Amino acid sequence: MLYYLFDFLDREYDLIGAGVFQYLSFRAGMAVIVSLLITIALGKRIIDYLHRQQVGETIRDLGLKGQMEKSGTPTMGGVIIIAAIFFPTILFAKLDNVYIQLMLIALIWMGLVGFVDDYIKVFKKNKAGLKGRFKIGGQIILGLFVGVMLYTHPDVVIRQFDAPLSVQQSDNFNTEYHDIRSTKTTIPFVKNNEFDYKVLVGWLDKDLTWIVYVVVVILAIMTVSNGANITDGIDGLAAGTSAIVALALAIFAYLSGNMIWSEYLNIMYLPNSGELVIFCTALVGAAIGFLWYNSFPAQVFMGDTGSLTLGAVIAVLALALRKELLIPVLCGVFILENLSVVIQVLYFKYSRKKYGEGRRVFKMAPLHHHYQMEGYHESKIATRFWLIGVLLAVFSLATLKLR
Repeated sequence: MLYYLFDFLDREYDLIGAGVFQYLSFRAGMAVIVSLLITIALGKRIIDYLHRQQVGETIRDLGLKGQMEKSGTPTMGGVIIIAAIFFPTILFAKLDNVYIQLMLIALIWMGLVGFVDDYIKVFKKNKAGLKGRFKIGGQIILGLFVGVMLYTHPDVVIRQFDAPLSVQQSDNFNTEYHDIRSTKTTIPFVKNNEFDYKVLVGWLDKDLTWIVYVVVVILAIMTVSNGANITDGIDGLAAGTSAIVALALAIFAYLSGNMIWSEYLNIMYLPNSGELVIFCTALVGAAIGFLWYNSFPAQVFMGDTGSLTLGAVIAVLALALRKELLIPVLCGVFILENLSVVIQVLYFKYSRKKYGEGRRVFKMAPLHHHYQMEGYHESKIATRFWLIGVLLAVFSLATLKLR
């Protein structure tokens, strides 16, 4: 909104300083600041309101040290995160941009799904919350929408230049290019690292690429969304990890949406995707600001309202930037947490069938609870997982050159 206002003031009235809103870096910086201010300023009021409404977490006794002391801590704090992402994006991003529209829809939709789940747990006193099939259904609906939009929308394109920019500019030619709609994505660590999903169905008489692509989108959203939800088991872990991933995605968005940098790094140039930097930086600010209240000892939990939403929007960001095959690395903490549960369940069932009694790989799943059972304090676990997240994010960015 402010972008259009100051653009008008700059063009019509030549207002001093109005032109600064044309700079993506300025708007991204403002998005971080406003997001932090919203989270910190409104966070306390929302927490107090949740206290008054007795919106407290019901803790299931798992035998973990200090666990039962958290009983009654306000939950549904994810509304703070959603608000702190939504309003800066509305203020500083170009709202006619398809990528921004896609992210706002994903944010609101998964926020509603998570909110319903938390509402049932807290107000209906049903610990199970929203039935699993409805949560999965919500993720599938989002995946269908995102997949179809990315596949069909005319503004979702890859721009290919007919000659290197340096040659065109030096010869005083106009920049010549053509835009293509494609399901190409990026394969990390591989030279000439573009992969088209069309290859998977190229042997068929009928082009069913869109089906393959939509399935990939759904699986990515489900995996990361559920991974973030599982990771949100100790104070600050999910919020801190999300901030790290979002910062890396902001860098990817800037590079992919910048004509010069994309040519220099020999990566896909995705016109208009640079606006995603605004959304990413708002997400970073919201997650860091939420840590003000969510770090140990937590004054509020994000609940499924926050965790399902954070995972979903991170997955959609990766898909929009054609970095979904990098998710296992970039979102490695979420994936490991998810895998630890899968491994635990599968091995328990296998050993019970083979030996007559269920055996475990971990003392408790997900993985952060295993380390709690080992005697590590949860703040140390969260900090070390953040460090792993930082290393994975740096490694992901290094794939721009490691091929």
